[in-house]
Amino acid sequence: MHLDHDPAAPPCEPIAFGDFLKVDIRIGTIVVAEPYPEARKPSLKLRIDFGPGIGEKKSSAQIAALYRPDDLIGRQVAAVVNFPPRQIGKFMSEVLTVGFADTGGNVVLFAPDRPVPNGSRLF
Repeated sequence: MHLDHDPAAPPCEPIAFGDFLKVDIRIGTIVVAEPYPEARKPSLKLRIDFGPGIGEKKSSAQIAALYRPDDLIGRQVAAVVNFPPRQIGKFMSEVLTVGFADTGGNVVLFAPDRPVPNGSRLF
């Protein structure tokens, strides 16, 4: 499957609502953010607290072009928490932090506009 970041691209094929429910997207709060200079694309290593049901998880996020590590601590972000862990260089990424591409192709983080409890699920 190819992910098209072009805002003018048509929508993907229709899926069943049950397929959407299989993707577990939760809110968590960033507790640690560090540079990841070894990554191929400008990335940061994140540790995100998803609350007592999921706990803290690690994520390699291609967000270094727009975000500094110190500015991310305490910020809520959305992430897919039920993908298998993925090796990103020497770092094991446990969740996929989600965002949208800006006009320059840089990732803008996706987050609620008001605080919600860590672990809250997107529906």
